[in-house]
Amino acid sequence: MELSVYNIKGEDTGRKISLDDSVFGIEPNDHVLYLAVRQYMAAQRQGTHKSKERSEISGSTRKLGRQKGGGGARRGDINSPVLVGGARVFGPKPRDYDFKLNKKTNALARKSALSTKAKENKIIVVENVNFDAPKTKDFVSILNGFKIADKKSLLVLSESNKNVYLSARNIQNADVITSSELNTYKIMSAANLLITEDALANIEKILKA
Repeated sequence: MELSVYNIKGEDTGRKISLDDSVFGIEPNDHVLYLAVRQYMAAQRQGTHKSKERSEISGSTRKLGRQKGGGGARRGDINSPVLVGGARVFGPKPRDYDFKLNKKTNALARKSALSTKAKENKIIVVENVNFDAPKTKDFVSILNGFKIADKKSLLVLSESNKNVYLSARNIQNADVITSSELNTYKIMSAANLLITEDALANIEKILKA
């Protein structure tokens, strides 16, 4: 597949660039996409939820009533889960929700995501993006040039650029990431991908390895 290369004003430079079919032209694997997105979202969870169990409640251990004949459930001391203010049975405890995906599975998921966007014609290749100073209006003008200001977009750079990142930080539907940080969730959640030429070469190098 060949794509036109645009400048940051949204103008066609007249040049074409070929996408590697082994990265951008495979048959997407839906199940692997699901696993990669699920893993990313699981890793974002803090897992700091906690409730007190019976042994952690502060209260007397005196038995409140006799074992039988009271007409109600057996309840023991004041920390019993059947009483208001008592402990919780099998309550949540701090835990790590993250789980491991194999390296090849992760790579296949990213290829599937990129191939999906390529088939939908949602990938735009741009020349190098660089700002002399952080300016939100400069980044907005790029989005307006490609007519995607009202859609969720992801700009992929070859390396970290503070000025570009700060320029996009206050734009709700825009995100900036480097090619080495690119993941399946970011690709699939964006309506359009803006990828610089250098970043495109890095992505193909990483995923073909």
